[in-house]
Amino acid sequence: MDFDRLGPSDPGGSSRSTAPLTNSAASNSNQKSKKKLIMLSILAAVLIIASAISAALITVVRSRASDSQNASNLRAKPTQAISRTCSKTRFPTLCINSLLDFPGSTSASEQELVHISFNMTHRHISKALFASSGLSYTVADTKVSAAYEDCLELMDESMDAIKLSMDSLMTMSSTSSRDDQQIGLAGSNEDVMTWLSAALTNQDTCLEGFEDTTGTVKDQMVGNLKDLSELVSNSLAIFSGSSDGDFTGVPIQNKRRLMGIDDKKHDRDVVVGDISREFPEWLQKRDRRLLSLPVSEIQADIVVSKSGGDGTVKTIAEAIKIAPEHSSRRFIIYVRGGRYEENNLKIGKKKTNIMFIGDGKGKTVITGRKSVADGMTTFHTASFAASGAGFMARDITFENYAGPEKHQAVALRVGADHAVVYRCNIVGYQDSCYVHSNRQFYRECSIYGTVDFIFGNAAVVFQKCNIYARKPMAQQKNTITAQNRKDPNQNTGISIHDCRILPAPELAASKGSIETYLGRPWKMYARTVYMLSYMSDHVHPHGWLEWNGEFALKSLYYGEYMNYGPGAAIGQRVKWPGYRVITSTVEANRYTVAQFISGSSWLPSTGVAFLAGLST
Repeated sequence: MDFDRLGPSDPGGSSRSTAPLTNSAASNSNQKSKKKLIMLSILAAVLIIASAISAALITVVRSRASDSQNASNLRAKPTQAISRTCSKTRFPTLCINSLLDFPGSTSASEQELVHISFNMTHRHISKALFASSGLSYTVADTKVSAAYEDCLELMDESMDAIKLSMDSLMTMSSTSSRDDQQIGLAGSNEDVMTWLSAALTNQDTCLEGFEDTTGTVKDQMVGNLKDLSELVSNSLAIFSGSSDGDFTGVPIQNKRRLMGIDDKKHDRDVVVGDISREFPEWLQKRDRRLLSLPVSEIQADIVVSKSGGDGTVKTIAEAIKIAPEHSSRRFIIYVRGGRYEENNLKIGKKKTNIMFIGDGKGKTVITGRKSVADGMTTFHTASFAASGAGFMARDITFENYAGPEKHQAVALRVGADHAVVYRCNIVGYQDSCYVHSNRQFYRECSIYGTVDFIFGNAAVVFQKCNIYARKPMAQQKNTITAQNRKDPNQNTGISIHDCRILPAPELAASKGSIETYLGRPWKMYARTVYMLSYMSDHVHPHGWLEWNGEFALKSLYYGEYMNYGPGAAIGQRVKWPGYRVITSTVEANRYTVAQFISGSSWLPSTGVAFLAGLST
């Protein structure tokens, strides 16, 4: 594999072509998912109807157009409000045409067009999901089947994200005066930005799964998904342009934050020794205790034990099945020590506020060996995945042992909002830790890998973690991060704060013969920072690696702030326009827990100790 010549469409560093599945295997796969696909079809149809009703009842549109007026609106020139609104987007022509196609848009104000944009985007995703659900019987190839199932799951999650955004927007509007041009309240703005950013990431992941495939299913899916990413991007831009949030990225210091936090007051609140800084603001008191108490003092709802007995279940899959849906309270699954290799374990979006507790790193091990070499999408390879909001994990090892020769093979994938991973090991080679989307926090974890082994498009902070580069295949280079922020309005990025960047023992033994870099830009607006972290001498003096020639070097945001150790010297670092040595504490503070992921005050309730600001 020629590692240095990979294009920007390849996030993991290897070819994505895979062998086809036999017809027999494909049939079994289709039978297993038939019931789910039928339910998704029904759900999509209901949501299309609900969306249409929502459009009819939307209260922010000042007047309703008649049928004849609607017909003329399709041919009409955009109003000043539509023109101004769409001028904020990256796809203005699509924005204008899609808004003109929506009833009542020509009589709407700019603020009302934000609501209409969300509603219109939700309807398009609903229709795409409904149209796609009927393709299940034609899927045959392993990779196509995996990509197809990924898309159904991701579109379903995107619909929820847009719906949450619409509901939040309506609530914010009802609490604001009619004369106030600000779209929402501080903090709530960030929720909407997060959910829209996640929806856009979902669409990207869906389409990426079909790369290097051909056939009718791919063609039909691409047709069904036409313009969806652009529509979500436009909604994101319209909302961002209607608020004062600092989400545009580079250069970040040129925009003003709207966080509802007085920075000077915040600095006073997190001085060294102040216990308040030990707990991020978005976790409940009970959850703090759950992350600090010994296992013997925790009353679990379900106990998993390979040996069975004592009211336990033998598999993690059984425990997940038993766990309630849409739980508003913390539901605890205790997994006793042992090695659990089950088939692609997943906490789905309906399984909210689930917490997994193990007996410790290396004692409770959730493992697997799925890889792209098996004909899977990267998304599909995860040994364990979580998308239900409020997911937490403590004292567990997540592993994918496929090996470096199998290329992309995910140990842990998280797309859950307000997710916390505490005192866990995440062990793999290429693509070990997939921080897919939404807001995430990792504390006192050890992450092992080779190529792009922390990757994705969440808004995520790693704090007090040990990040180990392993020995890759011959001719490969190690890259710790591959961040895939595609849109400048997404409030996403990877922040590595007060961590230790170290070589694994087998890499240390090959000292000097293998290059290790802090990251490379998967997408155009990649954003990654390292702050106050120790870097061993295995880190290449240049620090960062190109993805493909000049791609993204001007638009990315890569920053380093007061790191130390032999690998932290900045004298020979890259000279890219998007790279910066951060010298301002104001700029560095933007990537701390308090400012980057705590807009909704969710961390303190988990009980995970954390640094809110820069203090170590």
